[in-house]
Amino acid sequence: MSSTAADVVRLLTVRGETLAVAESLTGGLVAAAITAVPGASKSFRGSVTPYATELKRDLLGVDAAVLAACGAVDPQVAAQMAAGVRKALGADWGIATTGVAGPDPQDGQPVGTVFVAVDGPFGADDGSASGGKVEALRLNGDRAEIRMESVRSVLALLLRELAGEQTGNERAQDTERNGGS
Repeated sequence: MSSTAADVVRLLTVRGETLAVAESLTGGLVAAAITAVPGASKSFRGSVTPYATELKRDLLGVDAAVLAACGAVDPQVAAQMAAGVRKALGADWGIATTGVAGPDPQDGQPVGTVFVAVDGPFGADDGSASGGKVEALRLNGDRAEIRMESVRSVLALLLRELAGEQTGNERAQDTERNGGS
């Protein structure tokens, strides 16, 4: 059990919120990390593992045109997977992984190219056009190392979003303190 997964479950439980997971590259490892935490059933809704590209479209609503133009390893695909699993499983938060763990490149992307995404109940002024956030990773290592780092990265991204959510007034004060407008 990872401490990040435990922190995610704790924060979701305290907030009374739920999580759904869509993972291609990681093949169920994110869901396994979450469900290894005692009490995860209070916040974890479930997961979808659309390993085949057409399942990303059919189960999660990823845009067929994006898949055709960019392939499955793309930031838009990751964002749409997170939003799609959130909607499909009726969760407050959705997270997703897509990428290339090897041994061969995929969709023109080299081994180690990974996109992780989170979609949740963000405020209107969060700076995200689609309501979700995507992080691009360039990972080194073998297949197992790339997959495990992807798990760690998507959980860390979600934890940052959960821990960083503030009221609008607090966010405005923080922006002013940091020299923003």
